[in-house]
Amino acid sequence: MNAHTQVNPQSHSQSKTQAVLLGIVILGVTASLPWWTNPGLLFLAGLTLIQALFALSWNLLFGYSGLASFGHAGFFAVGAYFTGACLRYNVGIPFPLVLILAGLFGAAVAWLIGIVALRRLAGIFLAVLTVALSEVLRLIIGYTKFLGREDGLNNIPRPKIDLGVFMIDLSSSEAYFIFMLLVCTLLTAALWWVVNSRFGRIFQTIRQDAERAAFIGTNVAAYRVAAFMISGGLAAIAGALFAPWTRIVTIDEVHWLMSIQPMLNTLLGGVGSFWGPIVGAVGFTVINYSTRSYVGLSEVVVGGILLVVILVAPNGIVGLFKQAREYWHSRKVGTRRGVHR
Repeated sequence: MNAHTQVNPQSHSQSKTQAVLLGIVILGVTASLPWWTNPGLLFLAGLTLIQALFALSWNLLFGYSGLASFGHAGFFAVGAYFTGACLRYNVGIPFPLVLILAGLFGAAVAWLIGIVALRRLAGIFLAVLTVALSEVLRLIIGYTKFLGREDGLNNIPRPKIDLGVFMIDLSSSEAYFIFMLLVCTLLTAALWWVVNSRFGRIFQTIRQDAERAAFIGTNVAAYRVAAFMISGGLAAIAGALFAPWTRIVTIDEVHWLMSIQPMLNTLLGGVGSFWGPIVGAVGFTVINYSTRSYVGLSEVVVGGILLVVILVAPNGIVGLFKQAREYWHSRKVGTRRGVHR
């Protein structure tokens, strides 16, 4: 390996520093939205936060563990209905605990599915099973009076967190948005730690070659169930945040079309890239908002843009950005070589 092909540690450190600074700037701008944007855009920004967390949960399965779930909306609905019912019927559980219980509830449902299905099914068979189970959940909710049946739960109040010394009132959109941003940031950081830990590397090993992973002693079924539980828990928390934000939860949250959204966000942003689902969620929000005036053509425009992005950049927006950065870097290296010569 010659001097030109070696990785420059200083350059790598600068890239990481720039990435951290960029993340801090984006987080700061997002946190400032309640003070300068209008209520409509703030509502869309809140939905984007929720969709980003939902897509991150799906990408953990597909991008890192090699598992496909086409009924992921079921976990989202579990969290949304659980939280909506707790707030609507005022059960007296502190809201942070409600979020934790929603995540545990989603993880428990994923565990039940995982121990039955993941030992026998994978690929398209698992995907079809998750769709079927999601539809069963939709039928159960549709016949449950406590959950509002077909009409769902409406007039869901936003919570207040009593800390004893003082109370945090999240009834306003601005306060609840900041709370959602904090929760999503903490969960994203925790998930980033998971996928970059030994645990996450084993997930990727199983995705690349499950048989070889089993041959070297990895309990493939147990790790797949663990990935399913983490993913289901995160999706449920995304649903739990959704209920007070929209103040209504309907049976549409269980529909199979809801399960498509995290897939589209991940494909647009970049499958396998940790930040891809977040970039994709922001991208879809921008596209939908920009095409809102095209009555009857909005879906066609969105579909066309998605098709172009996938054809031009199979690895999504993040992959396209990486290609552009590598091209720019190679041009700089080539220019320097020309100067030295």
